[in-house]
Amino acid sequence: MTSGGGPTLFGIDVLWVATILAAVATAAVFFAIYAAVTVRDPMAKRVKALNERREQLKAGITASTTKKRAKLVQQNDTTDRMRNMLASMQVLQDTQVKEAQQKLAQAGIRSKDMAFVIIFSRLVLPIILGGGAALAIYGFNYLSDWSDLKRFGVFAGAAIAGYKGADIYVNNLIAKRTDLIRKGLPDAIDLLVICAEAGLTVDSAFARVSKELGSAYPELADEFSLTSIELGFLTERRQAFENLAYRVNLDHIKGVVTTMIQTEKYGTPLASSLRVLSAEFRNDRMMRAEEKAARLPAIMTIPLIMFILPTLFIVILGPAACSISDAML
Repeated sequence: MTSGGGPTLFGIDVLWVATILAAVATAAVFFAIYAAVTVRDPMAKRVKALNERREQLKAGITASTTKKRAKLVQQNDTTDRMRNMLASMQVLQDTQVKEAQQKLAQAGIRSKDMAFVIIFSRLVLPIILGGGAALAIYGFNYLSDWSDLKRFGVFAGAAIAGYKGADIYVNNLIAKRTDLIRKGLPDAIDLLVICAEAGLTVDSAFARVSKELGSAYPELADEFSLTSIELGFLTERRQAFENLAYRVNLDHIKGVVTTMIQTEKYGTPLASSLRVLSAEFRNDRMMRAEEKAARLPAIMTIPLIMFILPTLFIVILGPAACSISDAML
Protein backbone atom coordinates (compact mmCIF):
# COMPACT_ATOMS: atom_id res chain seq x y z
CA MET A 1 0.00 0.00 0.00
CA THR A 2 1.08 3.57 -0.60
CA SER A 3 0.01 6.85 0.97
CA GLY A 4 0.85 10.51 0.49
CA GLY A 5 3.88 10.28 2.74
CA GLY A 6 5.45 7.32 0.96
CA PRO A 7 5.15 3.53 0.70
CA THR A 8 4.01 1.71 3.84
CA LEU A 9 4.20 -1.89 4.98
CA PHE A 10 1.89 -3.03 7.79
CA GLY A 11 1.20 0.62 8.54
CA ILE A 12 4.92 1.53 8.85
CA ASP A 13 6.62 4.04 6.57
CA VAL A 14 9.25 2.09 4.63
CA LEU A 15 11.39 5.15 3.88
CA TRP A 16 11.44 6.10 7.57
CA VAL A 17 12.56 2.60 8.57
CA ALA A 18 15.21 2.59 5.84
CA THR A 19 16.54 5.93 7.08
CA ILE A 20 16.84 4.59 10.65
CA LEU A 21 18.58 1.42 9.47
CA ALA A 22 21.01 3.48 7.37
CA ALA A 23 21.79 5.65 10.40
CA VAL A 24 22.38 2.57 12.56
CA ALA A 25 24.64 1.05 9.91
CA THR A 26 26.64 4.28 9.66
CA ALA A 27 27.02 4.46 13.44
CA ALA A 28 28.15 0.81 13.48
CA VAL A 29 30.79 1.54 10.83
CA PHE A 30 32.15 4.51 12.78
CA PHE A 31 32.19 2.45 15.98
CA ALA A 32 34.08 -0.37 14.24
CA ILE A 33 36.64 2.11 12.93
CA TYR A 34 37.02 3.65 16.40
CA ALA A 35 37.44 0.20 18.00
CA ALA A 36 40.05 -0.77 15.41
CA VAL A 37 42.02 2.46 15.78
CA THR A 38 41.94 2.74 19.58
CA VAL A 39 43.35 -0.61 20.69
CA ARG A 40 43.53 -0.81 24.47
CA ASP A 41 45.76 -2.97 26.57
CA PRO A 42 43.55 -5.69 28.12
CA MET A 43 45.99 -6.12 31.01
CA ALA A 44 45.93 -2.47 32.07
CA LYS A 45 42.56 -2.63 33.79
CA ARG A 46 43.46 -5.90 35.52
CA VAL A 47 46.79 -4.57 36.79
CA LYS A 48 45.10 -1.42 38.03
CA ALA A 49 42.48 -3.41 39.97
CA LEU A 50 45.15 -5.61 41.53
CA ASN A 51 47.21 -2.60 42.56
CA GLU A 52 44.16 -1.01 44.15
CA ARG A 53 43.51 -4.20 46.14
CA ARG A 54 47.15 -4.30 47.23
CA GLU A 55 46.96 -0.70 48.42
CA GLN A 56 43.74 -1.44 50.31
CA LEU A 57 45.39 -4.34 52.11
CA LYS A 58 48.41 -2.20 52.94
CA ALA A 59 46.09 0.49 54.26
CA GLY A 60 44.33 -2.03 56.45
CA ILE A 61 47.66 -3.07 57.97
CA THR A 62 49.33 0.30 58.41
CA ALA A 63 46.31 2.35 59.47
CA SER A 64 45.92 2.10 63.23
CA THR A 65 42.59 3.87 63.62
CA THR A 66 39.30 3.83 61.83
CA LYS A 67 39.57 7.50 60.88
CA LYS A 68 42.93 7.00 59.16
CA ARG A 69 41.61 3.95 57.40
CA ALA A 70 38.57 5.89 56.16
CA LYS A 71 40.78 8.59 54.69
CA LEU A 72 42.58 6.03 52.55
CA VAL A 73 39.37 4.76 51.00
CA GLN A 74 38.30 6.67 47.92
CA GLN A 75 34.78 8.07 48.14
CA ASN A 76 32.35 8.44 45.29
CA ASP A 77 29.90 11.31 45.61
CA THR A 78 27.31 9.75 43.29
CA THR A 79 27.17 6.44 45.10
CA ASP A 80 27.15 8.25 48.44
CA ARG A 81 24.06 10.18 47.37
CA MET A 82 22.39 6.97 46.24
CA ARG A 83 23.23 5.25 49.50
CA ASN A 84 21.94 8.18 51.58
CA MET A 85 18.74 8.31 49.56
CA LEU A 86 18.14 4.57 49.95
CA ALA A 87 18.88 4.81 53.68
CA SER A 88 16.48 7.73 54.12
CA MET A 89 13.73 5.74 52.36
CA GLN A 90 14.50 2.74 54.64
CA VAL A 91 14.78 0.33 51.73
CA LEU A 92 18.47 -0.53 52.26
CA GLN A 93 19.01 -3.91 53.91
CA ASP A 94 22.37 -5.39 54.88
CA THR A 95 21.58 -8.79 53.37
CA GLN A 96 20.54 -7.14 50.13
CA VAL A 97 23.75 -5.11 49.96
CA LYS A 98 25.94 -8.15 50.72
CA GLU A 99 24.19 -10.23 48.06
CA ALA A 100 24.65 -7.47 45.47
CA GLN A 101 28.32 -7.07 46.42
CA GLN A 102 28.95 -10.80 46.06
CA LYS A 103 27.31 -10.88 42.62
CA LEU A 104 29.40 -7.92 41.51
CA ALA A 105 32.55 -9.68 42.76
CA GLN A 106 31.55 -12.82 40.85
CA ALA A 107 31.02 -10.69 37.74
CA GLY A 108 34.53 -9.26 38.03
CA ILE A 109 33.45 -5.81 39.25
CA ARG A 110 35.66 -4.94 42.21
CA SER A 111 33.94 -1.75 43.38
CA LYS A 112 31.62 -2.51 46.30
CA ASP A 113 29.90 0.85 45.86
CA MET A 114 28.34 -0.44 42.66
CA ALA A 115 26.02 -2.51 44.85
CA PHE A 116 24.19 0.69 45.78
CA VAL A 117 23.88 1.50 42.08
CA ILE A 118 22.27 -1.90 41.44
CA ILE A 119 19.80 -1.45 44.30
CA PHE A 120 19.07 2.14 43.27
CA SER A 121 18.40 1.03 39.67
CA ARG A 122 15.80 -1.46 40.92
CA LEU A 123 13.97 1.46 42.49
CA VAL A 124 14.38 4.11 39.78
CA LEU A 125 14.40 2.28 36.44
CA PRO A 126 10.88 0.79 36.83
CA ILE A 127 9.58 4.31 37.48
CA ILE A 128 11.44 5.76 34.50
CA LEU A 129 10.72 3.01 31.98
CA GLY A 130 7.26 2.15 33.29
CA GLY A 131 6.29 5.82 33.63
CA GLY A 132 7.64 6.59 30.16
CA ALA A 133 5.74 3.68 28.67
CA ALA A 134 2.54 4.69 30.50
CA LEU A 135 2.92 8.28 29.32
CA ALA A 136 3.51 7.22 25.73
CA ILE A 137 0.70 4.65 25.66
CA TYR A 138 -1.99 6.30 27.75
CA GLY A 139 -0.94 9.95 27.66
CA PHE A 140 0.00 10.40 24.00
CA ASN A 141 -2.29 7.55 22.85
CA TYR A 142 0.59 5.65 21.25
CA LEU A 143 -0.26 2.17 19.89
CA SER A 144 -3.91 3.18 19.77
CA ASP A 145 -4.72 0.46 17.25
CA TRP A 146 -3.61 -2.23 19.72
CA SER A 147 -5.96 -3.87 22.18
CA ASP A 148 -6.00 -2.81 25.84
CA LEU A 149 -4.40 -6.09 26.90
CA LYS A 150 -1.47 -5.66 24.50
CA ARG A 151 -0.93 -2.05 25.57
CA PHE A 152 -0.92 -3.05 29.22
CA GLY A 153 1.51 -5.86 28.36
CA VAL A 154 3.92 -3.29 26.88
CA PHE A 155 3.64 -1.15 30.00
CA ALA A 156 4.16 -4.14 32.33
CA GLY A 157 7.08 -5.38 30.24
CA ALA A 158 8.81 -1.99 30.45
CA ALA A 159 8.35 -1.85 34.23
CA ILE A 160 9.61 -5.42 34.71
CA ALA A 161 12.58 -4.79 32.38
CA GLY A 162 13.49 -1.75 34.47
CA TYR A 163 13.37 -3.74 37.70
CA LYS A 164 15.24 -6.82 36.46
CA GLY A 165 17.50 -5.21 33.84
CA ALA A 166 20.52 -4.65 36.10
CA ASP A 167 20.23 -8.14 37.65
CA ILE A 168 19.98 -9.78 34.23
CA TYR A 169 23.07 -7.89 33.05
CA VAL A 170 25.10 -8.86 36.13
CA ASN A 171 23.95 -12.50 35.97
CA ASN A 172 24.98 -12.62 32.32
CA LEU A 173 28.44 -11.35 33.24
CA ILE A 174 28.67 -13.95 36.02
CA ALA A 175 27.70 -16.80 33.69
CA LYS A 176 30.23 -15.81 31.03
CA ARG A 177 33.02 -15.27 33.53
CA THR A 178 32.32 -18.54 35.36
CA ASP A 179 32.39 -20.48 32.11
CA LEU A 180 35.75 -18.98 31.16
CA ILE A 181 37.18 -19.80 34.58
CA ARG A 182 35.86 -23.37 34.37
CA LYS A 183 37.64 -23.91 31.05
CA GLY A 184 41.03 -22.85 32.37
CA LEU A 185 40.89 -24.42 35.82
CA PRO A 186 42.33 -27.89 34.91
CA ASP A 187 45.37 -26.29 33.27
CA ALA A 188 45.80 -23.99 36.27
CA ILE A 189 45.71 -26.93 38.69
CA ASP A 190 48.34 -28.75 36.62
CA LEU A 191 50.59 -25.71 36.83
CA LEU A 192 50.00 -25.50 40.58
CA VAL A 193 51.09 -29.14 40.86
CA ILE A 194 54.29 -28.37 38.95
CA CYS A 195 54.99 -25.33 41.15
CA ALA A 196 54.34 -27.32 44.33
CA GLU A 197 56.67 -30.11 43.23
CA ALA A 198 59.30 -27.50 42.36
CA GLY A 199 59.27 -26.29 45.97
CA LEU A 200 57.45 -22.96 45.59
CA THR A 201 55.26 -21.68 48.39
CA VAL A 202 51.52 -21.44 47.90
CA ASP A 203 51.42 -17.69 47.36
CA SER A 204 54.39 -17.83 44.98
CA ALA A 205 52.74 -20.72 43.12
CA PHE A 206 49.52 -18.73 42.67
CA ALA A 207 51.49 -15.72 41.44
CA ARG A 208 53.47 -17.84 38.98
CA VAL A 209 50.35 -19.58 37.64
CA SER A 210 48.55 -16.27 37.20
CA LYS A 211 51.52 -14.96 35.22
CA GLU A 212 51.56 -17.99 32.94
CA LEU A 213 47.78 -17.95 32.36
CA GLY A 214 47.51 -14.18 31.87
CA SER A 215 47.08 -14.35 28.10
CA ALA A 216 45.08 -17.58 27.77
CA TYR A 217 42.69 -17.24 30.72
CA PRO A 218 42.82 -13.65 32.01
CA GLU A 219 39.79 -14.05 34.31
CA LEU A 220 41.30 -17.00 36.15
CA ALA A 221 44.71 -15.31 36.24
CA ASP A 222 43.06 -12.26 37.78
CA GLU A 223 41.56 -14.32 40.60
CA PHE A 224 44.81 -16.18 41.26
CA SER A 225 46.78 -12.92 41.32
CA LEU A 226 44.35 -11.43 43.82
CA THR A 227 44.57 -14.57 45.96
CA SER A 228 48.37 -14.38 45.89
CA ILE A 229 48.24 -10.75 47.05
CA GLU A 230 45.83 -11.57 49.87
CA LEU A 231 47.96 -14.52 50.98
CA GLY A 232 50.85 -12.12 51.43
CA PHE A 233 48.95 -9.43 53.33
CA LEU A 234 46.08 -10.99 55.27
CA THR A 235 46.78 -12.21 58.77
CA GLU A 236 44.75 -15.41 58.22
CA ARG A 237 45.64 -17.32 55.07
CA ARG A 238 42.34 -19.20 55.34
CA GLN A 239 40.52 -15.92 54.66
CA ALA A 240 42.37 -15.47 51.36
CA PHE A 241 41.17 -18.86 50.11
CA GLU A 242 37.63 -18.20 51.31
CA ASN A 243 37.66 -14.90 49.45
CA LEU A 244 38.52 -16.83 46.28
CA ALA A 245 35.44 -19.02 46.74
CA TYR A 246 33.42 -15.89 47.51
CA ARG A 247 34.43 -14.20 44.24
CA VAL A 248 33.92 -17.20 41.92
CA ASN A 249 30.54 -18.90 41.56
CA LEU A 250 31.95 -22.33 40.78
CA ASP A 251 31.87 -25.60 42.71
CA HIS A 252 35.29 -26.60 41.39
CA ILE A 253 36.84 -23.51 42.95
CA LYS A 254 35.21 -24.41 46.27
CA GLY A 255 36.86 -27.83 46.00
CA VAL A 256 40.24 -26.20 45.40
CA VAL A 257 39.70 -23.87 48.35
CA THR A 258 38.77 -26.76 50.64
CA THR A 259 41.90 -28.65 49.55
CA MET A 260 44.10 -25.63 50.17
CA ILE A 261 42.64 -25.02 53.62
CA GLN A 262 43.08 -28.65 54.63
CA THR A 263 46.62 -28.64 53.31
CA GLU A 264 47.45 -25.51 55.33
CA LYS A 265 45.82 -26.94 58.45
CA TYR A 266 46.96 -30.56 58.46
CA GLY A 267 50.14 -30.36 56.38
CA THR A 268 49.05 -32.94 53.79
CA PRO A 269 51.04 -33.08 50.50
CA LEU A 270 49.74 -30.34 48.23
CA ALA A 271 50.89 -31.84 44.93
CA SER A 272 49.09 -35.18 45.37
CA SER A 273 45.84 -33.51 46.43
CA LEU A 274 45.92 -31.10 43.50
CA ARG A 275 46.72 -33.94 41.09
CA VAL A 276 43.52 -35.73 42.14
CA LEU A 277 41.54 -32.52 41.67
CA SER A 278 43.07 -31.97 38.24
CA ALA A 279 42.04 -35.45 37.11
CA GLU A 280 38.49 -34.87 38.35
CA PHE A 281 38.23 -31.50 36.59
CA ARG A 282 39.52 -32.92 33.32
CA ASN A 283 37.02 -35.78 33.51
CA ASP A 284 34.27 -33.26 34.16
CA ARG A 285 35.36 -31.18 31.18
CA MET A 286 35.39 -34.29 28.98
CA MET A 287 31.91 -35.24 30.18
CA ARG A 288 30.64 -31.75 29.34
CA ALA A 289 32.10 -32.02 25.86
CA GLU A 290 30.51 -35.44 25.36
CA GLU A 291 27.20 -34.09 26.60
CA LYS A 292 27.30 -31.26 24.07
CA ALA A 293 28.24 -33.71 21.31
CA ALA A 294 25.31 -35.95 22.28
CA ARG A 295 22.91 -33.01 21.96
CA LEU A 296 24.05 -32.16 18.44
CA PRO A 297 21.75 -34.61 16.57
CA ALA A 298 18.68 -33.23 18.30
CA ILE A 299 19.82 -29.64 17.76
CA MET A 300 20.56 -30.27 14.07
CA THR A 301 17.11 -31.76 13.44
CA ILE A 302 15.32 -28.41 13.12
CA PRO A 303 17.72 -26.77 10.62
CA LEU A 304 17.88 -30.07 8.74
CA ILE A 305 14.10 -30.14 8.32
CA MET A 306 13.70 -26.44 7.61
CA PHE A 307 16.62 -25.72 5.28
CA ILE A 308 18.41 -28.82 4.01
CA LEU A 309 15.56 -31.22 3.19
CA PRO A 310 13.45 -28.71 1.17
CA THR A 311 16.48 -27.82 -0.92
CA LEU A 312 17.26 -31.50 -1.43
CA PHE A 313 13.69 -32.23 -2.53
CA ILE A 314 13.79 -29.33 -4.99
CA VAL A 315 17.06 -30.53 -6.50
CA ILE A 316 15.92 -34.17 -6.79
CA LEU A 317 12.24 -33.77 -7.70
CA GLY A 318 12.50 -30.48 -9.60
CA PRO A 319 13.75 -31.93 -12.94
CA ALA A 320 11.22 -34.77 -12.76
CA ALA A 321 8.38 -32.33 -12.10
CA CYS A 322 9.49 -30.18 -15.04
CA SER A 323 9.66 -33.24 -17.34
CA ILE A 324 6.19 -34.36 -16.28
CA SER A 325 4.82 -30.88 -16.83
CA ASP A 326 6.35 -30.68 -20.34
CA ALA A 327 5.03 -34.16 -21.24
CA MET A 328 1.50 -33.26 -20.14
CA LEU A 329 1.56 -30.08 -22.17
